[in-house]
Amino acid sequence: MNFELTSDLRRQLGYRLIDHIDDFYSSLPDRAVQLPVDQRTFCALDDPMPEEGSDPMRALDEICRGMIEKGFHVPSANYFGLMNPTPTYMSFLGEALVAGLNPQLATQARSQLASKIEVETVRWIGQRVGWPRLFNGTFTSGGNEANFSGLALALAAKFPDAIEEGMAAIGGQPVIYASAESHHSLDKSAGLLGIGRKSLRRIAVNERLQMDPRVLESAIQADLQANRKPFCVIATAGTTSSGAIDALIATAEICRRHKLWLHVDGAYGGALIFSDKHRSLIDGIEQADSITIDPHKWLAVPFAAGVILTRHPDVLERAFAVHAPYMPRDAGAVLPDNSRISTQWTRRMNAMKLWLSLKVHGRKAYEEHIDRQMRLAQLFADWVVQSEHYDLAAMPIVPILNLRTKGHRNEQERAAIHEVIVAEVTRDGRRWISSSIVNGQSVIRVMVISYLTGESHLVGLQEALRAAAQLTAVART
Repeated sequence: MNFELTSDLRRQLGYRLIDHIDDFYSSLPDRAVQLPVDQRTFCALDDPMPEEGSDPMRALDEICRGMIEKGFHVPSANYFGLMNPTPTYMSFLGEALVAGLNPQLATQARSQLASKIEVETVRWIGQRVGWPRLFNGTFTSGGNEANFSGLALALAAKFPDAIEEGMAAIGGQPVIYASAESHHSLDKSAGLLGIGRKSLRRIAVNERLQMDPRVLESAIQADLQANRKPFCVIATAGTTSSGAIDALIATAEICRRHKLWLHVDGAYGGALIFSDKHRSLIDGIEQADSITIDPHKWLAVPFAAGVILTRHPDVLERAFAVHAPYMPRDAGAVLPDNSRISTQWTRRMNAMKLWLSLKVHGRKAYEEHIDRQMRLAQLFADWVVQSEHYDLAAMPIVPILNLRTKGHRNEQERAAIHEVIVAEVTRDGRRWISSSIVNGQSVIRVMVISYLTGESHLVGLQEALRAAAQLTAVART
């Protein structure tokens, strides 16, 4: 069998896939997240590589059934886990279109319309940030690449000679600052940039789990006195464990005073720019020099989709542009080629899924989506406050809730009980929650992330949490 299929067979396969996906989407409001614990397996597949082909319809049916029947279903309405959403159906269709057409976004000359769609989507996002003047950005594979790009921009802006000459041109130890609760992609980025993971200063948080501006100021002053080279502060809008949002206005003022680049990791919480009602939670984001936003989090599109934006578009090319004579360049092109403003070279069209969702549903659908999840999270928080078994470890800012059990002698005992409760709630596979550490303390983490999740799903989770707490209480007596 060669790679080419007949038109009739292509259509049959396409319709069959749509049938499988349609059934899957129809099941999501009630579908279990995963198999019960006694049916889960984690061993490797050990089939030999096929030497001959097989029937494509049977192969498609088998893999669709296997992935659906045995998979871990992040899109389920009963998934209360990490920042992984139920994708809009239009974003799935956009992904299918991109996979079929396979546009290459490295240069405009080879992707005139695809590049324009990405530029338009970046413009829509930047305008919602509140940047009225010149700005630019590019889609990335996710928040990790976007944060890496933000630090690379900061380095290029503060130490332009380092792009060609390397770290030796800086003349001292470069230093960056972020909350103790910020994402660990920052550690990875610092290492990959060559400035070293020890160059990242983790700043203590205040009672609201925000990076403490006073501690930040003191850390900068100490590094300056030690002849180190502070160049960037990363503020977080929506930390992974608790959803905390740093004091963006106060942080921006510190950055202005010390002439430091301000990068906002808004991979999750940056989506609040789409909500007029809750936009005030991230006031000051427009003062950032660069911003990370992940549409594959709160904006309900499939992996992978991150965005890096900056109000200093010239720094994008300073950081990433490399001359390559084999890359085609059209004489009429007025926008920079993507390969010149991105860490990537060959570029997938990651903008299509968000662009198509916005074209079909509009910004107000995202506003309603965000506002609804904020309301659901508040309802859940109200239940926790009245619960005989649980307290809130932190007041929720966005739809991430941190619970802790009552009445433990020490933190070690509480952490052990939390693990037992999470295991019990997730044992039958129907729903999924997680545990985490927030400001050094164990918490049970619950997040409203699916647009399919409603009050009935929260009630079911509350019942499961109540039963698990009662079971562990009996076990301790």
